[in-house]
Amino acid sequence: MSEEKKEKSASALLKEKLFASKKQGCLKVSGEELEAADSFCEEYKNFLGKAKIEREAVAYAIEAAKKAGFEEFDRTKTYSAGDRVYVNNRNKAVMLAVIGKKGTTEGVRLGIAHIDSPRLDLKPVPLYEANNLALFKTHYYGGIKKYQWPTVPLALHGAVALKDGTTINVVVGEDESDPCFVVTDLLPHLADEQMTAVMRKAFNGEHMNVLVGSRPFNDDEESEAVKLNIMNILFEKYGITENDFLSADLTMVPAGNARDLGFDRSMIGAYGHDDKVCAYPALMAALDAKTPEKTIIAVLTDREEIGSDGNTGMKSTYMADFVSDLAAADGMQLRHVMAQTTCLSADVNAAFDPTYASAFEANNSCYINCGAVITKYTGSGGKYSTSDASAEFMAKVRKVLDDADVLWQTGELGKVDGGGGGTIAKYVANLNADVVDLGVPVLSMHAPMEVVSKLDVYETYRALYEFYMQ
Repeated sequence: MSEEKKEKSASALLKEKLFASKKQGCLKVSGEELEAADSFCEEYKNFLGKAKIEREAVAYAIEAAKKAGFEEFDRTKTYSAGDRVYVNNRNKAVMLAVIGKKGTTEGVRLGIAHIDSPRLDLKPVPLYEANNLALFKTHYYGGIKKYQWPTVPLALHGAVALKDGTTINVVVGEDESDPCFVVTDLLPHLADEQMTAVMRKAFNGEHMNVLVGSRPFNDDEESEAVKLNIMNILFEKYGITENDFLSADLTMVPAGNARDLGFDRSMIGAYGHDDKVCAYPALMAALDAKTPEKTIIAVLTDREEIGSDGNTGMKSTYMADFVSDLAAADGMQLRHVMAQTTCLSADVNAAFDPTYASAFEANNSCYINCGAVITKYTGSGGKYSTSDASAEFMAKVRKVLDDADVLWQTGELGKVDGGGGGTIAKYVANLNADVVDLGVPVLSMHAPMEVVSKLDVYETYRALYEFYMQ
């Protein structure tokens, strides 16, 4: 071997020791781990189809929890290490806890994720008729590019609460025998004004009307006969009248199931990856946890996409109240528990997209197939509206992941002045806990079809499990 080659070899060794590892992703994992990732994601795809809205995600989680030995939490009972309990918050958020050997005396380990996704909510008075067409008026929920939603097949999901106390669950448009719905668009031949408008103004919220019918009830020359026909169909199937829309949570989401994406089937294309792609691993890791040292709590919460306000969002006290109940059983006060608590805020980040490379800063971006991404801070501009994890906590998380050979990477949410966004991490940090974001890189985030890597989903599960069990 020449001296030059020896020197290069020495340089390569020194680089390996001193430089940050290159994001080589799946080149670092075995074939067995790739197979495990593919297997893990089969049920995840099923979850995506069954849990398109938060109510459905809560129902799925509770059913899975009961099968895994969880029981509904009773604050009057005494629990021991290994006991498994859940709390249902209004069918829109759920918490699962596995009691640890040390209880809450040295803090708890939190894994939090949100189960709501951008969508088109029906207005309180949604159904109307115009020019012999029946349509639903909607109010979009969360950050969407409105131009992406017209002409996409939609399904109706949600619940209608009746005055007699019963609640009717509604899903129309998912079965192959079901009808679907759509927001219409203008044909190119007549769209010169639309196509030359600023993108934000080409579609506005009042244009997001969903087409739901076109046939009149009968041959009577009554006005609104098409609307009457739709209401009659809804009454015959669900027993609801127009007034019942006032006590309904109904929403339009993209119809159809999650699909393998790519010739190599390495990715999943689906609606709702943000943030169910992190909620599912957080749930599965909690179900798999067996008698941890510290009590672990998986929180699947609501309303993150619109600021986390309300009694089912992370600005609510419901999580702190639950921890307080657990703390009281150990003779602890909430503030002392939270000061020792650590949390992984399981949320997605924007994967580097070579088609739109100018929106990213390559050295500080995350990449598909490179594992779970740790996001030290989010926010916008000068780190506004964010929680910035401390150096000490980052070091602890790194050690947990490296000791378990979890594939992970770091990433920022785009360029510094390119926009930005926030997560629910800051609301846990405001309770005086250590927290950092960890989740899955996503392409086409907030679109009707988002894209993730199967390997990244699995590594996020592994990261959460190892964090719970450390």
